[in-house]
Amino acid sequence: MISRQKALLHPAAKPVLFLICMLPFAWLVFRALTNQLGANPAEALIRATGDWTLRFLCIVLAVTPLRVISHTPALARFRRMLGLFVYFYVGLHLLSYSWFDMGFDVPDIVKDIIKRPFILVGFAAFVLLTPLAATSFNAAIKTLGAKRWQMLHKLVYGIAGLGLLHFFWMRAGKNNFAEVFVYAAIVAVLLGWRVQQFLKKKKLQSLQNLRQSLSNS
Repeated sequence: MISRQKALLHPAAKPVLFLICMLPFAWLVFRALTNQLGANPAEALIRATGDWTLRFLCIVLAVTPLRVISHTPALARFRRMLGLFVYFYVGLHLLSYSWFDMGFDVPDIVKDIIKRPFILVGFAAFVLLTPLAATSFNAAIKTLGAKRWQMLHKLVYGIAGLGLLHFFWMRAGKNNFAEVFVYAAIVAVLLGWRVQQFLKKKKLQSLQNLRQSLSNS
């Protein structure tokens, strides 16, 4: 465990993680430049960036459970970077849709968002992610205060739900839900762990309050 902690605290750990997180983007750029995106490159880019958004969202949600279960507190130092990569890939997802599907026609994009529910919930997830990305810095934590900052960043749970709903509705047209269920199961397990920890904490607090009241009586 000590060697693992040392590796995670090494100055090179964050740059290495940054490069790893950029690999999907580099691979997509390479495939686009070498015409390896298939018969419909626009759809391939839109779907791939959406998939990577969900994957990074699952990774972010997994950081705290892994940190606690593995007794590796150093994992927490990577959560902010991973969260920003969620925003990076969702930004690419929105950019790909706006560019390749809609040709940057803003009035048509607005109409499409209003008309199609799966795009509306996807856009809502992007909007909710924006303040999280904008406050992922030490200065924002100091400005907001730790409690308000933590409350704001709990929006990630709702964002995960909106992302899954967006993916579900997108796949509903082709009646293909296999991947949807995989992501839903992962998110359910990760959120279920948090609920369990919350209830455990509340139970311990209740026991402590009961003992204190008994000792004072």
